[in-house]
Amino acid sequence: MDEKYIKEKIEQNLTDSNVDITGDGTHFEAIIVCSQFEGKNTLERHKLVYSVLQEEMKEQIHALSMKTLTKEEYNKE
Repeated sequence: MDEKYIKEKIEQNLTDSNVDITGDGTHFEAIIVCSQFEGKNTLERHKLVYSVLQEEMKEQIHALSMKTLTKEEYNKE
């Protein structure tokens, strides 16, 4: 599994999102900025991302560490 595939899949399925991802082929770390995260808690945000990568999480992605932010939260950091 490569980072580019994961990045593109998330960005295509979560409207107005921007993804920065690194990994070793099975373990990944991602910073995901998305307007769909507005008003959602961390668990709800992660569920959104996992729903996009549902099939990949079964075998190809062993671990995905995420930082999920709204645009406003990202701009404050």
